[in-house]
Amino acid sequence: MRSLEVRELGRLPYGEAWDLQKSLAAERKQGRIPDQLLLVEHPHVLTLGRNAHQENLLAPRTRLAQLGIEYFEIDRGGDVTYHGPGQIVGYPIVDLREWKRDVVAYVRALEEVILRVLARYGIEGGREAGATGVWTPQGKICAIGVHISRWVTTHGFALNWTTDLSYFQHIVPCGLPRPVASMELLGVQVAREHVHRAIVEEFAHVFDYEPALVTAGA
Repeated sequence: MRSLEVRELGRLPYGEAWDLQKSLAAERKQGRIPDQLLLVEHPHVLTLGRNAHQENLLAPRTRLAQLGIEYFEIDRGGDVTYHGPGQIVGYPIVDLREWKRDVVAYVRALEEVILRVLARYGIEGGREAGATGVWTPQGKICAIGVHISRWVTTHGFALNWTTDLSYFQHIVPCGLPRPVASMELLGVQVAREHVHRAIVEEFAHVFDYEPALVTAGA
């Protein structure tokens, strides 16, 4: 099996996590480190991907600042996304040359990881044609957006765990005027560390890894 280093970073400002992703991706491209999975929670932040439409941002920048919501334009695919407390964000830094040189297959595999995690807790999740991410009958529960450079991935998935869903009112999530959901909204009360463990185990299963936890700052 291939090696995977898992880094649980706690709550980290978005800019710091993005810098860490870029640093680790550079090391991965040079073969200095194995594939990585970062698990993190962010303070309130909106990120706009390469294909974002400004009209999907429903509040002016001044209002976002008043609410303590940061704002970043980044290089992942997709539209506008919210991250915040109570959300479990995963950033895989993966060299797809050692798995499959197929971006669509990679995104579908990320969806599969989350579907398997939700199934552990009795949550009915699924895919929707033409829409990336994971959905429930009550709304979208996990957003996915990635960037690939020289076959090494950055960005990833954002699973609504105990997220305050009212913050999504400031955007059209991923450009789709559809409801959002969380594990808590669906009646699942589970500790963060349990969800982290489920994500790591299912990620390792889907991508055929032997995972190892490393110190957050290592």
